[in-house]
Amino acid sequence: MAPDRVASPGMGPYAEAGRVMRIAVLGTGTMGMALGRLFSRAGHDVVFGSRSPERALTAAAAVRRASGSSYEGALVGSDLVALALTWPDVGPLLSGIGVWSGRILLDCTNPEPPSGRGLLLGHSTSGAEQIAKGAAGARVVKALNHIYAEALDALRRDGAAPRPVAFYCGDEDASKEVVASLLDGVGLRPVDAGPLASARYLEPLAALMVELVRGRGRAPVEAARLVDAPRQPARV
Repeated sequence: MAPDRVASPGMGPYAEAGRVMRIAVLGTGTMGMALGRLFSRAGHDVVFGSRSPERALTAAAAVRRASGSSYEGALVGSDLVALALTWPDVGPLLSGIGVWSGRILLDCTNPEPPSGRGLLLGHSTSGAEQIAKGAAGARVVKALNHIYAEALDALRRDGAAPRPVAFYCGDEDASKEVVASLLDGVGLRPVDAGPLASARYLEPLAALMVELVRGRGRAPVEAARLVDAPRQPARV
């Protein structure tokens, strides 16, 4: 079922769980495109943001209910911003945006080197915590960093296939509620992993997924489902 469609007030602080949102997806690579398709299938409006507005427009042409713009243009009127950039591109983006005006910033990145193997941060901090420091006024929630784009494309919302677990973490309950509702609505099983500092554990989980896929030959969809666990019966 698609979320209820309501008029968006155009500012992130007003994003509500279970409502149609205007979601800015920053990045038009493999992960950015998968996120755009995922959110569009769930009934949300998507605007791709890129350093090249032309590239964003090309991405939008391949996704229903999508438009394209610059990074800054994509934020205009957005309720939630999904960050899907490689780690070297994150710092320049944050420096260029300035103030985020209370929007929810869904961090789907990992602080990886160019090889994509291993992490550049850990133990005493995380990529998500560094993003929170650099994104003034943003409400950062970490999620989807440990699920391959191919696994997102394979999601079913009709209950015909297992729902992979999607861990998320953040420091504000209201923002996490919105993200949890978004994850549930696209066919994932959201699991609250605690405060934003828990990204110190979620980012190594992404590194494990890379090892399973690249090093051990697991398919991305199979790797995502390895994190799943049987659903507990509801308490009456």
